[in-house]
Amino acid sequence: MKHFLIYFLVFVVFFSCSTLGLSHKESETNSLSGIDTIDTLLTDKISIRAITLANNKVWYTADQSRFGCVDLVSLEKKEIEIGSDKKTEFRSIAQTKNFIFVLSVANPALLFRISKEDLSYELVYQERHEKVFYDSMQFWNDKEGIAIGDPIGSSFSMIVTKDSGKTWQKIAVGLLPKLEEGEAFFAASNTTITAKKAKTWVVSGGKQSRVFFSNTKGKKWEVFTTPIVQGKSMTGIFTADFYDHKIGFISGGNYENLEQNYDNKALTLDGGKTWNLVAQNLGFGYASCVQFIPKSKGNGLLSVGASGIFYSGDRGNTWKQFSLDKSLYTIRMVNDSIAIAAGKNKIIVIHFKKNQI
Repeated sequence: MKHFLIYFLVFVVFFSCSTLGLSHKESETNSLSGIDTIDTLLTDKISIRAITLANNKVWYTADQSRFGCVDLVSLEKKEIEIGSDKKTEFRSIAQTKNFIFVLSVANPALLFRISKEDLSYELVYQERHEKVFYDSMQFWNDKEGIAIGDPIGSSFSMIVTKDSGKTWQKIAVGLLPKLEEGEAFFAASNTTITAKKAKTWVVSGGKQSRVFFSNTKGKKWEVFTTPIVQGKSMTGIFTADFYDHKIGFISGGNYENLEQNYDNKALTLDGGKTWNLVAQNLGFGYASCVQFIPKSKGNGLLSVGASGIFYSGDRGNTWKQFSLDKSLYTIRMVNDSIAIAAGKNKIIVIHFKKNQI
């Protein structure tokens, strides 16, 4: 009986780790223990929801038609005001080898291509409609890119480029999956879209909260349901990230109840086909942005939002609060221990402490 009990306990531990898609060895790899230091790159009266990293710079776009970059080595700052006399808000940003692209929300939709070399820019796409509202933009490679927006007709708005962003074409609604009544997208942190090689995931919210998946760069789509809170206009998935083509994480919650920390986090291990809720009544409430940590084998996650900065080393099953800062909207990893975060009135560099194994 004693030997049977030992074997049974070993089986339970092994089964639990397998269910989470996590081995004990993996759970100890490259884990973080807290925040070491925080350096401020930019402070101003500004709202930043979209950043990207390239050429040792953090590139950002914001409200009041503002766009700029900060050199992570020299700390030199450059900023310009883009567009016409009418102030607009940019919440989407993407890049190719030589250019940065920014896309505004609301009417009219304005998409600019900006030179990384001298910040000169040109308008490469515009769209006018009372319902136009673009939420996120990404590139699959140096030639092909995609942007997604809220529905005007029966499906979402989608524009694509095949010539490095010189021109953009809108895809006919009839070629896209139908949205449910009251289903749309959120422009919280430019993480509505995740693009990896030819694979694309787009996440929705509102009356329905689903995942739209394409392995053909948006030519054909599959639609998967999720258990994330939904049913109201401000509920659903606000952010998503995929570590690889299998391991993904979605989060968000209820923007009208920022402390609600259940039905707001889910993990997939099969590329988005099925999702399992994690950390019910644990960790953070509403999340604006979630990102996987590089070299963590898909175990490490960071989240920013209304509850502060949270970290998970076990694919979102448990969370540790690293900071009470509720003013951050978006975060991107420089490497496995340094991140850039931005939000209300600032951009910061976060240096994390790593556990010594």
